[in-house]
Amino acid sequence: MMKWLKRLFWLMLLMFALGVAAVAAFYFHLEKDLPDVSSLKDASLETPMRVYSRDGKLIAEFGEIRRIPLQYDEIPEQLRHAFLAIEDSRFYEHPGIDLIGITRAFVVWMTTGQMRQGASTITQQVARNFFLSREKTLLRKVKEVFLAWRIEQELSKNEILALYLNKIPLGYRSYGIGAAAQVYYGKEVKDLTLGQMAVLAGLPKAPSMLNPIRSPQRALARRNLVLQRMLQLGMIDQAQHDAAAAEPIKTRYHGAEVQLDAPYLAEMVRSQMVEQYGDQAYIQGLNIYTTVTATRQQAANDALFKGLLDYDQRHGYRGPAKSLWAKGATPWSNEQIFAHLDEVGSIDPFEPGVVVKVGERYVDVLLKGGLEARIEWEGLSWARPFISDSRQGAAPRKAADILRTGDQIWVWPETESKLCLVQIPDANAALIALDPIDGAVEAISGGFSFQVSKFNRALQARRQVGSNIKPFLYSTALDHGFTLASIINDAPINQWDAGSGKAWQPKNSPPIYDGPISLREALAKSKNVVSVRLLRSIGIDTFHERLQALGFPASSLQRNESISLGSVEFTPMELVSGYAILANGGFKVAPYFIDRIEDAQGQRLFEATPQSACRGCGQLAQRSLNSAQAYLDEPANWQASCPIDPTLTPAPQIISEANSALITEAMHSAIYGGSDRGLGGWLGTGWRAAKALQRPDLAGKTGTTNESKDAWFSGFAPEVVATAWIGFDDHRRKLGRTAQGGEFGASAAQPIWIEFMKQALQGVPVQLPPKPEEVITVRIDKATGYLSQREDASSRNEFFQKGTEPKQLAPQEGVLFGHGENTDAPADDNSAEDIF
Repeated sequence: MMKWLKRLFWLMLLMFALGVAAVAAFYFHLEKDLPDVSSLKDASLETPMRVYSRDGKLIAEFGEIRRIPLQYDEIPEQLRHAFLAIEDSRFYEHPGIDLIGITRAFVVWMTTGQMRQGASTITQQVARNFFLSREKTLLRKVKEVFLAWRIEQELSKNEILALYLNKIPLGYRSYGIGAAAQVYYGKEVKDLTLGQMAVLAGLPKAPSMLNPIRSPQRALARRNLVLQRMLQLGMIDQAQHDAAAAEPIKTRYHGAEVQLDAPYLAEMVRSQMVEQYGDQAYIQGLNIYTTVTATRQQAANDALFKGLLDYDQRHGYRGPAKSLWAKGATPWSNEQIFAHLDEVGSIDPFEPGVVVKVGERYVDVLLKGGLEARIEWEGLSWARPFISDSRQGAAPRKAADILRTGDQIWVWPETESKLCLVQIPDANAALIALDPIDGAVEAISGGFSFQVSKFNRALQARRQVGSNIKPFLYSTALDHGFTLASIINDAPINQWDAGSGKAWQPKNSPPIYDGPISLREALAKSKNVVSVRLLRSIGIDTFHERLQALGFPASSLQRNESISLGSVEFTPMELVSGYAILANGGFKVAPYFIDRIEDAQGQRLFEATPQSACRGCGQLAQRSLNSAQAYLDEPANWQASCPIDPTLTPAPQIISEANSALITEAMHSAIYGGSDRGLGGWLGTGWRAAKALQRPDLAGKTGTTNESKDAWFSGFAPEVVATAWIGFDDHRRKLGRTAQGGEFGASAAQPIWIEFMKQALQGVPVQLPPKPEEVITVRIDKATGYLSQREDASSRNEFFQKGTEPKQLAPQEGVLFGHGENTDAPADDNSAEDIF
């Protein structure tokens, strides 16, 4: 017996040795094909791209995979224990391989021929998730074992567990516990209850079958199994177990926790990142910080929404989106209505609803989500019938004049206690604001709803600009012999055009003509015929050169006199960029919207270094247009340094600071009129801004195109320049009119600008624009623009660039016109008679 026992012992020892040798040989055979597990020390987890405001508010998240990487110490102990209890309770004891589990899986495979049992440790799952496929083959399992052993040699247990908890797929595109906590509960992991932790721990086995959204009963059973295992292993006590087991399975899908609504900006960023990084942009964990701030972006959102809604409601109610049952037919049941509403998409902040009762001055509605509500008369009374863009029906007197039962409508909770009938506006709008010093985009909204239309009107809509072109024309005129005091004849023009066989008769809007008028007042009142006369004096070529130097594309510039009235088409971005030059002292700054880019580890990959306006640098101050044109011809050769701040890169100066200051003065009068600066009692076209904002440091210009197809307001205040546009995407439609009058830049676009500035300027102190040393003040005669020694109402103070002030005293009586040292046009201008 002893002899046989010895033989059996040596046989077993030999077989063990042969087995070890076989395993070693197999290992060395596979070694060259095994990946380097040391790469896990610097493992790069696929993480979505996130877009933030400058002040750190999440705007958007892009990528198929949702992941929020966490350090080991950021993961609550109970959450770690929950996963260990159900997935690998001996994790801290074994060397990465569970021999009992492997033997069990091997036996099942030998007896059934199928790999039904996994028995993988957490380390093996890390090996599979990072390096291998999920196919159930013996070779893959062997590689998994070898890799797990290697991983245990390279990493600590805590490092392995952290990798596992950050990598594991947990359903609904969430990878890792950080993302899963957000997706299922809208929480950070530190805020999860024990019951919620147990639900997440139960997901790895079958995320699609066990998730609490799709299968709450299965999730409940799996959660209770996790809690039972934790109790058995002493990870929790009975009281904790019972309390967690009593928690209801209550969850819903949570998207990325967007903190700031800026979808048009987010799409701008996404497009640029994909262009720069390709599809890798979606998985590299890039964090892009934009230039917008939450306060001003929200101000833009609110202003555009209010301006469009107000315009839309002024023009009447176009009727319900749909009628669910005919008049006199059997009404739908509540269940049918709610089922229908579940299929109708919401358009934030509007929700679909169905009218189920029409009272005398109220309607009851059923809303998506199984809610019941009432719209009182205050939320209905605006809805006079829409007949056309220029005609509305009579004001309603009762709810039945507006709606009937079965109407599917849109509702908006204006306040917690006020529900309003609304409709998706047919018109659209754009608002964009820049920091005029360096061109940083402060806020941008490209339309009423990104859900309805992804067309970004702030960047892509090329529309006629109307009178918004005039400040650039007047700026050019100031460099060619005119001053703010120049007198131009505001009288009708009737010029025969032999080419068309018609007379061209540009008209003022409204058709009021003041006769001789100063250049300042003409811009403030937006006199069309004065603009035509100015263009004739300086020449179309000269104006084209200035517009191109300011950054407007040559392809958009026409060679006819209608350009003086804004028949050219620019985008709101192009227009606001031009106004930034007027606002910052004449410097051409380039708009940009990405401040910096960081990788998933917080390392900075990019930081914007924009060129900035540098008052005092004097790079082009006092120079002629030829210098600006030289920059335009060879912009790549622009080299400059700031003598005041060596860290700042000055932008090229296109117009002088004196020119900028004088045009700002004229645009100031467009808002404050003649009551300011002792100019008399007239109003500028932008007077509503002075009344609404109640501050003295604004400058702006209205703009309305022919037939009111486009309405604009552009202007600036301390630290911000903004352009608002409103119109129809269908270029054939006019903004129309209401009982209160026509829709113009002042009445349709300026309210959007004003509403934005109300919020954007909160806390910003009054800052009157600086007056350059080259600008002086001279007392002039109002009627002639000549020097005056009077101090009465016939005279006023006016600003001039040194050397352009009048030299001749005003005559005691009458008005003298003609060439002289104070003439309105250059002495060599043969068309001077056309000006008067």
